Amino acid sequence: MTTQNEAANEESDQEGVAVELRDWIGAHREELIADLAAYVSLETPSNDKALLDAGLRWLDGWLEERLGPPSATQKLDGGAYGGAGGRGEPAVYGDARVNDYLGHGEAPVLLLAHYDTVWPAGTLAGWPFTVDGDLATGPGAFDMKAGLVQLVWALRALDAAGLPRPPVRLLLNGDEEIGSPLSRPLIEESAKNAGAVLVFEASADGALKTARKGVGIFHLSITGVEAHAGLEPAKGASAIDELARVVRHLHDLADPDAGTTLNVGVVSGGTGSNVVAGAAHAEVDVRVASQAEADRIGAALAALRPHDERASFELRGGWNRPVMERGPGTARLFGLAREVAAGMGIELRECAVGGASDGNFAAALGVPVLDGLGAVGDGAHARHEHVSVAGMLERSALTAGLLHALAAG
Repeated sequence: MTTQNEAANEESDQEGVAVELRDWIGAHREELIADLAAYVSLETPSNDKALLDAGLRWLDGWLEERLGPPSATQKLDGGAYGGAGGRGEPAVYGDARVNDYLGHGEAPVLLLAHYDTVWPAGTLAGWPFTVDGDLATGPGAFDMKAGLVQLVWALRALDAAGLPRPPVRLLLNGDEEIGSPLSRPLIEESAKNAGAVLVFEASADGALKTARKGVGIFHLSITGVEAHAGLEPAKGASAIDELARVVRHLHDLADPDAGTTLNVGVVSGGTGSNVVAGAAHAEVDVRVASQAEADRIGAALAALRPHDERASFELRGGWNRPVMERGPGTARLFGLAREVAAGMGIELRECAVGGASDGNFAAALGVPVLDGLGAVGDGAHARHEHVSVAGMLERSALTAGLLHALAAG
């Protein structure tokens, strides 16, 4: 039985470790910034395989320089694939890389990070990496290149201090921003025997993410019957009329109190104002906070039928990411992280968010997931994207402390 004095001594030791890690990382501030500058200065848009390949080659060299060679590595080759888009257009996927690094214990901790960004080639020409005081900016800095830099320096800090950590499995994928269609099986396979999954997506105003909504992306194609709108309108079956009815119905399915939203974000159809529309299309984004709501919406979408029997519907797409619900394992992970943060004098917060990540895939397997361990900043997918350098140092130390705590069981 742990006595009160023993508990106090253990808490004091944890605080000492947290401070030691924070101070070591802080002493390497300029090197950490230099790593971020080099990484952000490599453009890695999700749709450019050549740039993604160049980015991954750089990462391979940088990771070996910073962490040494992995004990094992695996690469899943990307490339061009047809029929990936909602209407059958081809897509290009970046490679996925898994590196294993030895540690104490058997069950590895899976570390998730993506190296693709939403920013197209050429963005750096007008928006180069810049540091102004505490703020660093550049395409992809916040989402999510700073997160990987923080993680690497956390591992370096543990090695420098001679502190144990679990074996870690680092997974980098180049298709996260387009839904991780290629890398999903690898993520799920890598998570199956993991003791925990840590995701280095950006934080939510400093808070860690312990729950994320599931995301569905659906594409509805409506075929009607064309006719002259003035001479023979009754001979037509308007696809646009069907579309209008469906949009209203889909939006009525939303239940904000249950965390469910549906958004018809893109519509198109028809060929002219004097033609009863023979075709129309809609693209639908669905967000749900529970599997029960995913089942309800899925059933409602499957039940869609045209108002006019001469028209027809074709629904494509599906659930892009399952729900990440806050289970007991995730609650324990957050509790450990909060204790580490408290040792550095920081009050750590948690939140649930509407956006999804690769962590959703692992959570659906029942593996504890803690997300949002990446940058403190703002502006994901926006021109004001930036990170706090002080926040990077803090979160790197938090990650190091959390990994050390996981090694202790």
